Amino acid sequence: MIYPAEWLTAMEAGAYLKVKVRTLLLWVRQGKVKAFALSGTKRRVWRFRLSDLDAALLESAVLPSKSPSVLPAERMDQ
Repeated sequence: MIYPAEWLTAMEAGAYLKVKVRTLLLWVRQGKVKAFALSGTKRRVWRFRLSDLDAALLESAVLPSKSPSVLPAERMDQ
């Protein structure tokens, strides 16, 4: 899918990030993704900028875990 417009709907932004809309809106509530609420409607209608979505992806680095195994630490010592 091509995203020529800078502003995306929640559905388009979710597709761009390859996540469900519910996940995207959760990230908005958690402050992980910047979004803009449009006024004048009963329900919140969200719009997202491509640059904000890209920035959210780049700033959330994956931190390495202490133990690379899925086994509990006590089982790894055996």
